[in-house]
Amino acid sequence: MADRILIIDDDRELLKMLKQYFELKKYEVITAENGAEGLRKINLRPDIILLDVNMPNIDGIEVCRRIRDKVSCPILFLTARVEEQDVVNGLLSGGDDYILKPFSLKELEARICAHLKREVRRKGKTECCFQGELSIDYKAKTVQIHTSYLELTGLEYRIIEFLSMNPGMIFDKDRIYEKVCGYDAEGDGRVITELIRRIRNKFRQYTETEYIETVWGMGYRWIK
Repeated sequence: MADRILIIDDDRELLKMLKQYFELKKYEVITAENGAEGLRKINLRPDIILLDVNMPNIDGIEVCRRIRDKVSCPILFLTARVEEQDVVNGLLSGGDDYILKPFSLKELEARICAHLKREVRRKGKTECCFQGELSIDYKAKTVQIHTSYLELTGLEYRIIEFLSMNPGMIFDKDRIYEKVCGYDAEGDGRVITELIRRIRNKFRQYTETEYIETVWGMGYRWIK
């Protein structure tokens, strides 16, 4: 079965070009010309979403916020913005990657392939981690404390997954960012710092146990 791509962008010519290109590459392509239409088409269960940041009425970041708790598939931002804070805001809203306009179709296709393959690898995992009151199901991509499931974004979950599968090892912010996002970008350290702060706050709603330790001047590690 062909992978299904949902492309949400208000540029009709770009939509037409991307649809033609990816259909030639044997993808199933769904398009939406604005955020509201994109929200309606989420019900078509895409395998990956390409989402323009700059759209009228409902911009891409707001669309991402609204759908992130409803879909687990990768969300890639298409953006002409280059400011570091815009990138940070996009990733913190639940996005998984971003690519700057104008972009190479081959680069975009490579990013899409990488994310889809990563999803296949994750779905194939059957391991679970049990650590006291905490349990992580790597197949279902869920984190549970006692009987409560944490509400996590895709990046928050992947940070927990990566650190918990390498307990006791110290990773700096750049290394964590590379492992969970798959590419390097400006401002990555700020994203990881904020995401780990959010993860800790979510843990603290249910437990006083600390699972992620800050090793000052070096990075973070999962406490065994």
